[in-house]
Parts: sequence; structure tokens; C-alpha cells
Amino acid sequence: MAKITYVEHDGTEHTIEVKNGMSVMEGAIKNNVPGIVADCGGACACATCHVYVDAAWEGKTGEKSAMEESMLDFAENVEDSSRLSCQIKVSDALDGLVVRMPESQH
Repeated sequence: MAKITYVEHDGTEHTIEVKNGMSVMEGAIKNNVPGIVADCGGACACATCHVYVDAAWEGKTGEKSAMEESMLDFAENVEDSSRLSCQIKVSDALDGLVVRMPESQH
């Protein structure tokens, strides 16, 4: 299990223990963390689970796939640290991960 800290756009933090093998998005949805909508349920078919990965963690969350890059084209306010949380798999190596949510998910 890894403790993931989800930071809402307004700065409200939610630190949740997420089981290994789940996605960062699934951890948020199962724990009712506001700010991650996940319209497609984790199929990498929308961008409503867009998050910003803290710089210290960017290399540990894996590379963006071509499909993820394509879906991020539909997200608002994309930055270099933007990821789809459905594409980040939780492992012990991500214990302490911090992700921030954008102002809105469309």
C-alpha cells in the first residue's frame, strides 16, 4: 500500500492509503476525493482524471503512453507535469506521492 496525497485546486489535502495495483484514479474514486471525475472509469478515453504530479515524483510514475498524450490534448491547463491518474499504477515505490488537481475537469 502507498499513501497518496491528493490536493484539490483550493489546497485541501486528502491523504489516502491506496492498494498496490490500483490506479491513482481508483484510489480517489473509491475514497470520494473531490476533483477527479473519471467519466470513462479508467479506460484512458477521456481526460477527467487529469492531475499534476509533483516534480519529485515525475520519474517514478512511469512514462506517458501515446494514448495518454492524446487524451491530455482534451484537458484544460495541461502542464509538463500533467498525467491522467488512471494511467498511474500504485506500488510501494509511490508511497508519499503527491498529485494536484486542476481547477476543473472537462
